[in-house]
Amino acid sequence: MRKRQVQSGRDGKRGELALLELIRRRTAGQRSPGVRLGIGDDCALLLPRPEEELCVTTDLSIEGRHFRLDWHPPEAVGHRVLARGLSDLAAMGARPVAAFLSLGLPASLTMANGRQRAWVDRFLDGLLDLAKDRQAPLAGGDLAESPVALADIVLVGATPRSKALLRSGGRPGDSLYVTGSLGGAAAALARLASMTKRTKSSPQSWAISAKLSAALAPHLYPQPRVVQGMWLLRHGLATAAMDLSDGLSTDLTHLCDESRVAAEVDEAALPISSGATPAQALNGGEDYELLFAAPPEARMPGMIVGVPVTKIGRLVPRRKGRPAVTLVSNASSQPLAPEGWEHFR
Repeated sequence: MRKRQVQSGRDGKRGELALLELIRRRTAGQRSPGVRLGIGDDCALLLPRPEEELCVTTDLSIEGRHFRLDWHPPEAVGHRVLARGLSDLAAMGARPVAAFLSLGLPASLTMANGRQRAWVDRFLDGLLDLAKDRQAPLAGGDLAESPVALADIVLVGATPRSKALLRSGGRPGDSLYVTGSLGGAAAALARLASMTKRTKSSPQSWAISAKLSAALAPHLYPQPRVVQGMWLLRHGLATAAMDLSDGLSTDLTHLCDESRVAAEVDEAALPISSGATPAQALNGGEDYELLFAAPPEARMPGMIVGVPVTKIGRLVPRRKGRPAVTLVSNASSQPLAPEGWEHFR
């Protein structure tokens, strides 16, 4: 976090320097051998281990596109901002090293409202809780006043040199697997939208039961599969991998394109989340599960570090006239078009 000469405090608003100091205090207890110098200087200093290479990813979250202030609790926004980047590291099998947050906020979101803490304080609760759990220390970033809330997260991870899991390693005959279940985030978002429309009120005002909280969790608090990705890399089982951020139909098409193969998905094998539809499992985004290929002879466990693993299909040769992805059922087979999320479409 870089320092700027900004006056603050006389109008009751929290200025940039005060917010920077808050973040610095809240991250003071972080310990990571990969970060030699964190918040407070012009740059962070990172120390990867010998024979490692760095993985760097960035994700932008914008109010009105990726989250809504009237729908999403601040803690969920912070969690989701970091989860997006951690999921990219998971797909490479990378060990998290450090996170960098550039945060743009309207001044009102830095202010407490009576007994209620400032939005930014609660945002940091969600982000830093996940950072601690996944051992991804916040090592820097930037702050700015903005007409809309936005957060850009940069994640740095590390893998053994030339061992990172890529999208391009899949081969015909490989089996296709996913972790966890699919469609839960899309189903939860649809439920959130439906309840908001029906009650004509903001979710922030609801008394959310434990049952409803569990139903909304796949959207509000997705769990990036960092440990599972590291396990796959360490055991050398995956030939190709990526995370499911835009929906299986779209992300599997990307993997096929990079590996120059086609795929067949067994519809009956899909691990559909409770309450989700098949369409949400195929096209709904933000599940942040891992999609990966492995040789057919690989002895894949049914669970990886507590998370279920399901075989959903196979990779096949790419041929003229054959769709990139085919959905196979007992009765028929049909092309599976990439109908997940795509910006600007």
